[in-house]
Amino acid sequence: MSAYPQIRSFGDTGFSIEFGEGIDRGINAMVMALHAALHDAHLPGVIETIPSFRALLVQYDPLVATRAELEEKVRAMLADLKPAARVGRLWRLPVCYAPDLGPDLAEVAERCKLTPDQVIAAHAGGRYFVYMLGFMPGLAYMGGLDARLHLPRRSSPRTKVPQSSVAIAESMTTIYPWESPGGWHLIGRTPLRLFEASREEPILLAAGDEVTFAAISQDDYAAMLRQVEQGSFDYAALQVKS
Repeated sequence: MSAYPQIRSFGDTGFSIEFGEGIDRGINAMVMALHAALHDAHLPGVIETIPSFRALLVQYDPLVATRAELEEKVRAMLADLKPAARVGRLWRLPVCYAPDLGPDLAEVAERCKLTPDQVIAAHAGGRYFVYMLGFMPGLAYMGGLDARLHLPRRSSPRTKVPQSSVAIAESMTTIYPWESPGGWHLIGRTPLRLFEASREEPILLAAGDEVTFAAISQDDYAAMLRQVEQGSFDYAALQVKS
């Protein structure tokens, strides 16, 4: 019998439902199924539910509902819970892998015993699943990185990672939506903005989406970046129609 799901305390006004260990699409599907079920149930007292790779955090108002009351209702949901059938969008995002935009590309190639071109081909040839957003608005944790590119995070994080940098670490890839500190390996940059408050949907990617990458030249990168900065870039064109 599985030891999961488990319910654990999270501060004075929260609890977490854990569905397993590690990064796994099946586990994450259960997290998202409970997230959707609680959203649809509109339980009095529930303030917010926050999904992660393997757990769902429930934050509640103790003046409206007790932990025991909410936990009883959650356990009832768990009895019949089925993995979420998630139908997200498929995106094809441009990336320039030029050395000045991907300062760790050569080192990644050396450590992985590949050429830079092989690293680019492996990264651009993948299809990635957005497990969750976190750390900062718009930052998507995308699983599915080619096993040949798996590396631990940098031993010395950078204090400033340029906005829109494309990075890898362990089994994941991501795009930094803001200039920020970061310890992932930078192998390229996209001209896109993963978060832009002026857009109708400020955050580009969502949990459940899938992403592929298209390698572009520096000239194409510069042209797209101008469109992005002018507000004329058509983000909808990046969605792949099924």
